[in-house]
Formats: sequence, structure tokens, C-alpha cells
Amino acid sequence: MIPARFDYVAPTSVEEALQALAEHGDEAKILAGGQSLLPVLRMRLNAPEWVIDLGKIDALRGIRDDGDAIVIGALTTHHDVMHDALVEEHALLIKKAATEVADAQVRHRGTFGGALAHADPAGDLGAPALALGAEFVIAGSGGTRTVGADDFFVDLFETAIGEDEILTEVRIPKHTGWGAHYAKFVRVAHQWPIVAVAATVKADGGTISEARVGLTNMGSTPLRARGVEEALAGATASEDGVREAAAKAADGTNPPSDLNGSAEYRRHLATVLTRRAVAAAAGG
Repeated sequence: MIPARFDYVAPTSVEEALQALAEHGDEAKILAGGQSLLPVLRMRLNAPEWVIDLGKIDALRGIRDDGDAIVIGALTTHHDVMHDALVEEHALLIKKAATEVADAQVRHRGTFGGALAHADPAGDLGAPALALGAEFVIAGSGGTRTVGADDFFVDLFETAIGEDEILTEVRIPKHTGWGAHYAKFVRVAHQWPIVAVAATVKADGGTISEARVGLTNMGSTPLRARGVEEALAGATASEDGVREAAAKAADGTNPPSDLNGSAEYRRHLATVLTRRAVAAAAGG
């Protein structure tokens, strides 16, 4: 299908973008990489009167070291994220997940911030960002504010970003030396995950001292498997030690039921994938 008619503006600064957003209000939609918005427009599931394209704002691209965190600009592509040396060294889990996003074409066009702002619970980046304790820097007419990952994801396709605000960058606390793995289960290649698990583990001498585990598509938002994290602290990095902790993966979750699987099936998958992801992460 062809999208409904809309007007288009491409500001070159965050300030210009915020001005356009303030002027057009709920009649406008923000375009980042376009990999989520354009299909919606083509199917006419949304028909904004204005599209504000952020693609010409160079300040929103790039990755930098900021002391105890790395900072990823909202318009940085998945391809650039997965190939960046800082990400690999200090946030390996993000690299692992970005590698699993859709296909090469989407990874070259889709953006890190755009995917997180879209807040699809089946998206590959929400659970890793949540597990790593990411902070989201949001710009509005009153200035900037920072929102922690626990408060950023509000509900299905809903975040803490206000209607007159723009996500500008994401701060990822450094997890240097931590092992990481992203285990994703799909029926068809490049599909949204039926369930996925993001795990990053700090292990020493065969013992897990700390672990962070995020769940994809196990509720209306990405989720932390806190019961698993608590059970892993001090556990041996062995199959039996990991298996016992992974059994808690589905606790407190509310997965959907659809054509790809029932909620009960997803709960089972979560335990299996958690065991695999943690074991792989603990192994380096």
C-alpha cells in the first residue's frame, strides 16, 4: 500500500526538531531509521500529517567513552554498534544482541535509539539495555533529563519519552570483562524472537559473582529475570548450577499467546534459553 499523504521536514539540529515537534504536536511522527515507522505508514496503521526526519542531525550519531559508561547516539545504526570497539570491550551484550537484529539491510538503516524508542517487547535491544542498567537521555523544550532503564519502558510500544521530547543518546554503564550471550529462538530466520534471553555474567575461578539477565517477549515490556540473577550470585559456573537458577526465569512474567506459541510454551522456552545464555556467558 501507499502511505497517506503527509508533509515532511528534516531539521539539522535537535533544537530545530523540538521546535517542529512543538509546532505540529500529535499530528507529527518522528522518523529515525524508519525500519519500524515506514511499514506502519505503508499499511496505514498510522497517518500523521507531518513526518519529522532526524536523519540530518549528525550530533545524534556516534559512540564515545564517558568515564564509567559508553554513550551511544540515538541515530547510530545497528551495524555501527555491532562493529564498534568500545561496545565490544565494555558492553559486549549490546554487540551480541545488535548482531541478531533482523538482517544486514535493516542493520545498516535501523538505529539503536529508534528501536529502543519504538519499545516493541519483541525487539532485540530492550532486554540487553535493561539488563545493563542503561540510562536514556531525553531532550525537550525544558532541557534534557535522564531516565533509567527500569522506568523507561512503560508498556507495549510506550516509553517515558513525552510527546514533545526526543531521545538523543543512551548511556551504557561499563561491564568490562563480563561474558555475554544473547540467545534468540525463532521459527524463521530474521523473525522477531518468540522468546530471547540477554545474559551478561561476571565470573572468577568457576564461580559467578554477579549476573544480569533480561527477557525479550515475555511481557508487554522487556523484563529483568531478577530471581535468576539472585540465584546465580555465588553459584558455580557449571551446568547444574546454571540449570537450577534458570528454572526461575519465567517467575513473574506475563508472556503473550499467539500463532507462534502459547504463554506456557514461552515460559518453557525462557528457562531453556536462560540456561543456554548464562552458560555461554559464563564461559566467556
